[in-house]
Amino acid sequence: MVAVARRSGLSVRLKLTLSYTGFLMLAGVLLIGAAGFFLVSQGWLQTNEEGAWRRTPGTDMVRGFAPMAAGVMVFLLVFGLLGGWFLAGRMLAPLTRITDATRMATTGSLSHRIRLPGRQDEFRELADAFDTMLERLEAHLAEQRRFAANASHELRTPLAVSKTLIDVARTDPDHDSAEIIDRLHTVNTRAIDLTEALLLLSRADQRSFTPEHVDLSLMAEEATETLLPLAEKRGVTLETSGDITPTTGSQALLLQLATNLVHNAIVHNLPAHGTVWVTTGLGTRTVTLTVENTGDLVSPELAATLTEPFQRGAERLHTDHAGLGLGLAIVKTITNAHDGTLTLTPRPEGGLRVTVELPRGAGPGA
Repeated sequence: MVAVARRSGLSVRLKLTLSYTGFLMLAGVLLIGAAGFFLVSQGWLQTNEEGAWRRTPGTDMVRGFAPMAAGVMVFLLVFGLLGGWFLAGRMLAPLTRITDATRMATTGSLSHRIRLPGRQDEFRELADAFDTMLERLEAHLAEQRRFAANASHELRTPLAVSKTLIDVARTDPDHDSAEIIDRLHTVNTRAIDLTEALLLLSRADQRSFTPEHVDLSLMAEEATETLLPLAEKRGVTLETSGDITPTTGSQALLLQLATNLVHNAIVHNLPAHGTVWVTTGLGTRTVTLTVENTGDLVSPELAATLTEPFQRGAERLHTDHAGLGLGLAIVKTITNAHDGTLTLTPRPEGGLRVTVELPRGAGPGA
């Protein structure tokens, strides 16, 4: 970060003090001027035909008015400076706490909070907004650290396996090279898929896409058609229904979202005769895509963790298609990038219901 060179100036507290004093002095001048005008209007101080001041009854009182007025002005000046400095300090005390918290945040400390006491006012709103920002930054940083650690672990595994296979081929020339090549191809394919998934996750998280009009129902239909051979291979029936669902966003990312949901529903299903329901809905302000599948019972606690990166669930790690553990994490990131909401609900009879709700866009019926 580049620091901008600035000339030193008066502090805000001093500016407020001078402002208070200036306002008080102006009020004093106006008050004294009004008192002098009152004395003149009452005939206590008058002029003759030549314009010279002449004494009238009460002139002695007027002659003592000027020193008294000067004394009052001096008092107001001293009182305004001292009182203004004190009041400005009291008013700016919350800002000092916010500034100290900001300095701590710049050093990387995000665990502290301002928690400004008192009733709701502008400073309280600023402090609460800053506390909310710190909380989100801390949560985001912790999530990024977990993600980096998990990504390093996931990428290290295929690299370690590849190194082992290469060492075997080097030290054992009589070993079946075709088998080693097949296993290397499988491991490298998984590493490539994982890398591409990480890049997609990063691109979606940064919202680096140009918004366009998208029909979410077409994305769901295309994803279903693409994954139909996989469903038939695993004995899963795909059922689709719903309305035209116009929204705004990235067509490529929303297609990836639908594909991940349908693929996840197919893979994590019953061993045979499973079903996946893909439904789109059109609301007043939102559109929805719901993917529901049969399968094993999923606890609410497990469902709440499935959108975390590399979280597959204990029951799912032992299937023949454990996956990368990024499918629902990518869905969550794409949903957030489109200002939507993602809801995972376990089905009482087994399986999972995943609902994506996005803002409604312009289109037929909009």
